[in-house]
Amino acid sequence: MADGRKRTPAALRDKTCMMRNRDEWTMLTAGMVKSKTIQCAVQLMAWGLILAACAEPEILLPHSSEAPPGIDFSGRWKIQPDASGDQRRLRQAIDSTDGIDNYRSASSSRRSSSKRSKGGVVHIFLEVGNSLKVTQTPYALFISFDRSVVEEFNFGEQRAVSIGAVEAMRVSGWQDTAYVVETLDRSGMKLTERYELSADGNNLYRHIIFRSKKLEEESLMQTFDRIED
Repeated sequence: MADGRKRTPAALRDKTCMMRNRDEWTMLTAGMVKSKTIQCAVQLMAWGLILAACAEPEILLPHSSEAPPGIDFSGRWKIQPDASGDQRRLRQAIDSTDGIDNYRSASSSRRSSSKRSKGGVVHIFLEVGNSLKVTQTPYALFISFDRSVVEEFNFGEQRAVSIGAVEAMRVSGWQDTAYVVETLDRSGMKLTERYELSADGNNLYRHIIFRSKKLEEESLMQTFDRIED
């Protein structure tokens, strides 16, 4: 006997269930894809941070320890008179590459000094002078600046250098007929000094390059005349 209720045909019920299951599966799949995408993005960010943290610091490559035949920097040298603005140009080159805001007001000088310790300091390893006396041996260069400071550069050297608490790495040696000295501090600021003779041997050229950790460069050329003993 019929109970008076309207019954849904079995085929229609099955189709409705299939559609409902399909909608639920679509929502579930979309949620899984979204979750997987977020997980992948998080993992990529984590790997990026790990790779950045594990990035190798810059390593200075050694230069040749073999002096080229016929090249001898030995002698006394006097800087040319037109170098009167060298100190100003050096200061500008340092300010442009040390990574420090050098234009703060005097009221913020205390904060500036605290930030200076985080900037490049490799310039303190640069010696300057109006007169040089160079002694070249088969293994090293000795350069006296104004008869007050003597720098020793051993051919092909690769070593740590320090002035007080400031430390840096240094390499020096020959590149063709030039003698090159590179000094790199912990901040990534690099000082390069390149010494070369003129074709007639009467002039000594000193090319000074400051490079910031962002690879920005400022340079200065000094020219010295040979003085006969």
